[in-house]
Amino acid sequence: MVSIAVSFVVMIVAVSVSSGFRFAIRDGISEMMGDIGILPAYRGVEGEESPVSLSTETMRAMTGYPGVASLRPVAQRSGIVRCGDVIQGVLIRGTEAYSSSDTAALGVTIPRRLADITGLGEGDEMLTYFIGEKVKVRKFTVRHVRDGGMLALDENIVVEARLEDIRRVCGWEEGQCSSYEAVLSPSARGRQDDISAALGTMLLASPVEEEQSLMTVTARGRYPQVFDWLDLLDFNVLFILLLMTLVAGFNMISGLLILLFRNISTIGLLKTLGMTGRAIAGVFLRASSTLVFKAMAIGNGVAVLLCLLQQWTHLLRLNPENYIVSYVPVHLDIPMILTADAFAYLGIMLLLLIPCLFIYRVDPARTVKAE
Repeated sequence: MVSIAVSFVVMIVAVSVSSGFRFAIRDGISEMMGDIGILPAYRGVEGEESPVSLSTETMRAMTGYPGVASLRPVAQRSGIVRCGDVIQGVLIRGTEAYSSSDTAALGVTIPRRLADITGLGEGDEMLTYFIGEKVKVRKFTVRHVRDGGMLALDENIVVEARLEDIRRVCGWEEGQCSSYEAVLSPSARGRQDDISAALGTMLLASPVEEEQSLMTVTARGRYPQVFDWLDLLDFNVLFILLLMTLVAGFNMISGLLILLFRNISTIGLLKTLGMTGRAIAGVFLRASSTLVFKAMAIGNGVAVLLCLLQQWTHLLRLNPENYIVSYVPVHLDIPMILTADAFAYLGIMLLLLIPCLFIYRVDPARTVKAE
């Protein structure tokens, strides 16, 4: 029972961690960068292309499409940060979300990587040059230093700023931006490809003179390496489930064999009284099934407690530069846990049919005579 319980603990924790990574990363990408990006089909140097804008009718049609929760503009511009003798290229990204959280003009949030390179900290001034037809200089104030996060997925060093500030740097009017981001409802994120195709059809149907040539791209299309890593993680979890089922099954086989060897004379006596081998196997399988159920309940209980402890305390930490999130995320996906329990239980019971073949080989004449 202890061995089987430990196997179920490993299985449930693996399923919960895999589900946790998927939910945390998917939700983080949705919050920071949207589920579907609406970008110019032809882009020049980052931030130097002409601004785009959607008509009110097109935006209303997109936000009204089933599954689309919101549509938000993004303005971004590449720049050069100078701090003493250190010069570093950055991509400054202006969003409405940052505008609502930081109302101070020219306030920015920088990643830890940029802080380590330049030595900038909270409250410091960040001198930034924007190269174009004319060189523009802005003196931003560092409001926060960000550790990792979803913006670390970008190859550039991404600095967060107010949407209005970046629009003024680019010389754009109200309503103009670099791109748009569509945020989907949680229940619709599994239909990203279908919704992206539908939004793309709306762009094609919009008047050419009002909209530029735009295209839609899903979060998976923008960051395929992240989702490939999640798929690989799911494969590893599947391998762990199979391995732990085999471990628990073979441990149960050894236990059942010991039980059968200790009751050879009883098996022979029951056969002498007319009981079939199938009926005798059923007795031992029912006894084994009870043990498996008890061990499964204990393992599930311990696993849920461990997952809740990690969920509440974030005790196990991670390096966000490598794992995107700063702690091991867990998500108790009850349907997935019950499915794993059901398949593991069926697998163990199927493996227990192997030692039951021993019952058919017991000769009652020999066992009763020996007794």
